[in-house]
Amino acid sequence: MSARISPASFRIAGEVFPLSMNNIFEEIPGNREQEIFEQLAAGECVKIERIISKGQKSPVSGWYDQEENEWVMVLKGQAELSFPDGTSVRLGAGDFIDIPSHKKHKVDWTDPERETIWLAIHY
Repeated sequence: MSARISPASFRIAGEVFPLSMNNIFEEIPGNREQEIFEQLAAGECVKIERIISKGQKSPVSGWYDQEENEWVMVLKGQAELSFPDGTSVRLGAGDFIDIPSHKKHKVDWTDPERETIWLAIHY
């Protein structure tokens, strides 16, 4: 049983644990030329990251070919992903896709006028 002792901590069996609270839409860097990949949390079999794009896309010859599955959601903005078989998918705020490990894919487009904020879970 846990008892709350402050908004920034909790107690289990008498031990106090600090909580880390942030907002995914805050602390977004201003001018930038490259996508930002920021690890939010990680464990033995999972990594959660925030990705911030503004007009960036994968290189023409560059395909992601990852060891782990990737569940990705666009929280704000728009993006388009493509796959080697010619399939493409456009994602807007709230849209998500689960990409199996070794399913090659790339980012063909992100909105150049405003930030696209992604939440990616690698598992």
